[in-house]
Amino acid sequence: CLFFFLTMQKQYPELIPCKICGDKSSGVHYGVITCEGCKGFFRRSQLPTVSYSCSRQNNCQIDRTSRNRCQHCRLQKCLAQGMSRDAVKFGRMSKRQRDSLSAEIQKHKQQQQQEQHHHQQQQQQQLQRGASLTRDVHSYLVCSSRFDSRQPSPELMGIQPYDLLEDAFGHYSHVLQSREDLCGSILRSHRETSQYRVEELHDLKWKLFNREEIQAYQNKTMDEMWQYCAIRLTDGVQYVVEFAKRIPGFRLFSQNDQIALLKSGSMEVLLVRMSRYFNTENNTVFFDGKFAGPQVFKSLACGDLISAVFDFARGMCALGLSEPQTALFSALVLINTGKDLQILKVQRDLMVALTHMLHRDNRESLLHKLHERMALLRSLCRQHMEKLQSFSHCYPDTVRSRFPPLYRELFDSEADAPQGTAP
Repeated sequence: CLFFFLTMQKQYPELIPCKICGDKSSGVHYGVITCEGCKGFFRRSQLPTVSYSCSRQNNCQIDRTSRNRCQHCRLQKCLAQGMSRDAVKFGRMSKRQRDSLSAEIQKHKQQQQQEQHHHQQQQQQQLQRGASLTRDVHSYLVCSSRFDSRQPSPELMGIQPYDLLEDAFGHYSHVLQSREDLCGSILRSHRETSQYRVEELHDLKWKLFNREEIQAYQNKTMDEMWQYCAIRLTDGVQYVVEFAKRIPGFRLFSQNDQIALLKSGSMEVLLVRMSRYFNTENNTVFFDGKFAGPQVFKSLACGDLISAVFDFARGMCALGLSEPQTALFSALVLINTGKDLQILKVQRDLMVALTHMLHRDNRESLLHKLHERMALLRSLCRQHMEKLQSFSHCYPDTVRSRFPPLYRELFDSEADAPQGTAP
């Protein structure tokens, strides 16, 4: 499932627009290629309290500009295109859907290749027409360069730009500009793959669960609440996967290394991102559309883990990280394991960039505190795995058949075990 998710996400975004409204797509969501807006709309439409109706004739046009005018017709188009209610509940994608998506992607890919080939032929013809002029210009440049006193000396001719600056780790690194480029790239990826912007979360701070809603969560069985939280966590994991793929160098890793890094680091990145969703004024975290306190998660029967997670989020908030600092720290957390040379190089580049940013912002003292947070993250993730393992022993059928496949593959240590070997 994770391999298919990585492969599909890598191929289609620039090829196929949102099948619902035509906006730029961001992923395969609930079985259909859609934008983030239509993905979120369909997820919200499956809440039991939601009911839509059309004030016209149930045939409203749905496109990027009109998609918010009629929720009923938008939902009908989602269903007509094949978005799955079961995928919202259980994170499932059928084999038929996967095959259909693969065929559609291949079709668009072939069309793009044909268009690219035609464009290259036109460019080649233009180049041939301008060949004689190019030769004349080249001859002029060669002749004039003989008298250019600004040519570098022979000793510098073999030095590449990245050889000119040595960093504090004893390795040759890129010039300062490349560090700024890396920081900018990571920040853009962070913002584009965050479910909510900081400003949006600030505006939602007043939305708290009331007593009846809290009681409804507490009345869920442990089985039901674990399943519900697994689905919510998987929503966040999908954004982390997209964030990982946009980290410069990540796609150069082998497929096995990419999956290994996501297995070891995706929960840690979720916990770092949780600090953006945390309200220190009332000790609540944004969950399922509103801000929730620890009591909402009572039926999970793992109060010690929930308490530790809330403490971690509060501690992260106390550091006062900016969005750029949070983005770089998240990337470093994700690429913090692995011994492959390519992975180690990306780790080093991220550490150099983070150190440079903290120095630039006069916050060098944060570096040691962030290292301490990384140790806490590993401890929290171990606790999560232990709780999941205990739950799996009590409810093996729920984990196997009702948990989202992506969640099982990332976090369930028994997910890859042959049938009959799990206890």
